[in-house]
Amino acid sequence: MFSTIVVGIDGRSGGRDALALARELANGAGEIVLGHVYIESLLPARGSPGVFQTGEREHSRELLQAARSELGLDARMCPVASPSVGRGLHELAERLGADLIVVGSSRHGLIGRAALGSEMRAALNAAPCAVAVAPSGHAEHPSLLKEIGVAYNGSPESQRALAVARELAAEHGARVSAFEAVSLPRHAFADAVDPSQETLMAEVENARERIAALGDVEAHAAYGEPAEELALYGASVDLLVVGSRGYGPLGRLIHGSTSLQLAHSARCPLLVLPRAATAATPSELDDEREATAP
Repeated sequence: MFSTIVVGIDGRSGGRDALALARELANGAGEIVLGHVYIESLLPARGSPGVFQTGEREHSRELLQAARSELGLDARMCPVASPSVGRGLHELAERLGADLIVVGSSRHGLIGRAALGSEMRAALNAAPCAVAVAPSGHAEHPSLLKEIGVAYNGSPESQRALAVARELAAEHGARVSAFEAVSLPRHAFADAVDPSQETLMAEVENARERIAALGDVEAHAAYGEPAEELALYGASVDLLVVGSRGYGPLGRLIHGSTSLQLAHSARCPLLVLPRAATAATPSELDDEREATAP
């Protein structure tokens, strides 16, 4: 499904987690490219222009080689000099025409959760393609994709997320489930009071019925704050797919509050699709490129 996958390697557990997730998503078909970003220096070593950068590049290649050898993976290695990790990964993905970037979480997070550092948050925001986040410890406990979950609310973004989940499920022999977090603001009611328990139960049941009507999808719904409820739901699936409404002037992914909170709290791998990817699935985008190529 994903033809070119860029994996952010950091020389720590986060890189190993990202690589494990990338191999699962590639499913033996997509090309995996290992990328390590070293921060370019504006001040070369005194009397030795370029020596510092040369040393950093060699260290970068050593980290990539170690990651490739650890899993016996025949993958391209790409050291990248950039002012920041996020920008470097974005530039590498654009240069390669990648359709997925995979990053790991901080090793300082709670067990089984993603705890993103500032550099990894930068890798998520303004990405030119879909982004997957591996939770802490994923390399030690890899999972087969048996159930793929979707954050669904009927929006075009969630519909495309469902289409991508179905395509992934077909490749991996997995089942698909979808979850809608029902959230009713107080101003939605004429008397401006909290809705009754009966009203909430009715809204949740309506959401579950809407999902069940999609066919071949296991339906789930609950009332509560979307990010919190989706994080709880994510504990029962092997991959959670969400669409993002936020986008920058170049169609880049700009995370909204829900997807960014999920990147911090999800207990399962998270796949966030930018607006460009919610307009068409990766395979559809490939077909479009071939049709318009000179």
